[in-house]
Amino acid sequence: MTTLDTRRAPDAAPRRPAGVRTLWLLAALLVLAAVMVASLAYGSRDVPWADVQAAIGGADGTLGEAAAAKRIPRTLLAVVIGAALALSGAVMQGVTRNPLADPGILGVNMGASLAVVTGVAFFGLTSPTSYIWVAIVGAAASALFVYTVGTLGRGGATPLKLALAGAATSAAFASLVSAVVLPRNDIAGSFRLWQIGGVGGASYERIGQVLPFLAAGFLLCLLSARALNSLALGDELAAGLGERVALVRAVAALGAVLLCGAATAVAGPIAFVGLVVPHTCRLLVGVDHRWLLPLSMLLGAVLLTAADVVGRVVARPSEIDVGIVTALIGAPFFIYIVRRQKVRAL
Repeated sequence: MTTLDTRRAPDAAPRRPAGVRTLWLLAALLVLAAVMVASLAYGSRDVPWADVQAAIGGADGTLGEAAAAKRIPRTLLAVVIGAALALSGAVMQGVTRNPLADPGILGVNMGASLAVVTGVAFFGLTSPTSYIWVAIVGAAASALFVYTVGTLGRGGATPLKLALAGAATSAAFASLVSAVVLPRNDIAGSFRLWQIGGVGGASYERIGQVLPFLAAGFLLCLLSARALNSLALGDELAAGLGERVALVRAVAALGAVLLCGAATAVAGPIAFVGLVVPHTCRLLVGVDHRWLLPLSMLLGAVLLTAADVVGRVVARPSEIDVGIVTALIGAPFFIYIVRRQKVRAL
């Protein structure tokens, strides 16, 4: 376990008054509402505002209303998946005290992907609910494997060791996914699109299937907020404050695994949302997880929904999957975080 440097780093987020934090939460809500409206209005064809309003009210009589109505489940799925990935990343960073933690970077998403592909190819899985359960198991196994590898050697689980172990594991799992899928022409086409990551196949049925798993993950993560603040002080001090450190880590990690596993099962392995959003939120509201986690959910939903809109608009009449857009945003940010000084621990 890395030691906590009690000196404030030069780029550490300053403490924010409660009023400022509340304003940021409200601003994030307004931005999310605006992005959701943009998601209904813009795509392969633009929809007038009047038709968007009518579609929200349930109308689908005209071509514009039907187009906007069809985009509603896609928008809702982008919101919940973005919130899940961002919250999962923020909790992983808090649990491991690793500023590089992210479901994609640590190989958790690819572990879930490999589990789903293996289940479909070799065990004949067909039920969407079974996809989710298998993805969660794969995500948990991958997270445990990466953390175990990252703790080997001197210094324990340092951020860079975990990131390297996660990157190697992710690459290995991606190769295994390709090895499983390529010989199977019956599943190769659909899984090739799913591997990129996107929300294009959204439906109310799919949202309903994944929502209970996401709700459980949201609840576990948000209930862990105060305990994660204690963990940031170090394990010994957290135990002295009455926290059961092992239990706190297990519960918070379970919530994060539920979120990224369920999100991957539905939308594919979308990377970097869980890295970019929590770091941005720390600049806005500081490191208190009671504020950081809710804001991460909101801005994660904003980022993924906006990325989906951008992907639809820049390649009309086709579209760029949201996983590609988030990678274009997140990869430079990841390089910046790695190169930043004093990135040993949160």
